[in-house]
Amino acid sequence: MPVLSARADLHNSILSYGEAEEASIRDRSAYLVDLVLHRLKGDWAAGDRLTEVCNYALGAPGKYFRPILLLESAAAVGGDLHQVMPAAAGTEGAHLASLMHDDIIDGDELRRGMPAVHAKYSQADAIVGGDALIFYLFAALATCAANGVEAQRIVLAMGKAAKAGAELCQGQMMEEEIRQNYDSRVTSYLRMIENKTAALFRAACSIGGTLGGGSAEEADALARYGTGLGIAFQIQDDLLPYLSTAEETGKPHSSDLANRRLTLPFLLCRAAAGPELAAELDDLINSEGDLEDRHLRLAALLTRHGAVTRAAEEARRYAADAIDALVPLPQSPSRQSLEYFAKAAVSRCR
Repeated sequence: MPVLSARADLHNSILSYGEAEEASIRDRSAYLVDLVLHRLKGDWAAGDRLTEVCNYALGAPGKYFRPILLLESAAAVGGDLHQVMPAAAGTEGAHLASLMHDDIIDGDELRRGMPAVHAKYSQADAIVGGDALIFYLFAALATCAANGVEAQRIVLAMGKAAKAGAELCQGQMMEEEIRQNYDSRVTSYLRMIENKTAALFRAACSIGGTLGGGSAEEADALARYGTGLGIAFQIQDDLLPYLSTAEETGKPHSSDLANRRLTLPFLLCRAAAGPELAAELDDLINSEGDLEDRHLRLAALLTRHGAVTRAAEEARRYAADAIDALVPLPQSPSRQSLEYFAKAAVSRCR
């Protein structure tokens, strides 16, 4: 079966909204992105070299998913978007900081179809610029006080942001341990992405609920939603090299292979493999042959043995868990948007 044909199965599995409802959610999201961009442009107007580096990173075309999640989470508990807008912008800054550092670690030269920050400027500039964007998150959270958010809620939000940062770092370390030890256990991988990827999703949603005036129970529900969404999102990311072209994703589809990164489709295939197939999979990961050829051979194996389909099923399961977590929240356009995001996260091709 051709690798790209699996995408149709993913789309067919998503519960679809009516065209009018989907268009409304997309328009709302575009409006929120415009608000976030306006805030970012004001905070990072061209100036000295540090601002130039950060402005370049913030200018790359992206989904702005995490700030939208924060804003919709705040609105889902009755919060004022104006009050929490600085936090949303800060969340995007922290996310981009993690990508800037990731690109250095992975040696990736492209990000979102543009030269990565370290390729455009220098490794030192990317490290320092990323650090600045992390501190920007905490400054942005503090700014919410001037917009009328209670100080106690800001303190709670800062604690959640710091915890997410520590979890993200732990996840990065776990990923390196998995790579070095060639740990092919699915459980190890899931623990890793719950930290490395889901931490910032979890924090964005929980912080939005907290700053938006939600109860502890509502913030916890949003955190569970963010965890499920983050895990589903990462699994879908793992699938993109087998479902999309490099032009669609904006980065080389052999990046995981080049970095000997064990992703869920590979792990599921290896777990069910006999000795001969396991040895072939191991050789594709560990050999020094042509990357493009190895990627195509690996993609064919993972598709033929059903691992791409099984990983997609896992992504959908975590997306469904995320939607279930929203049950304690009142029905609203924002809750509907959050539900839609969980479904859309596992049907995207970039």
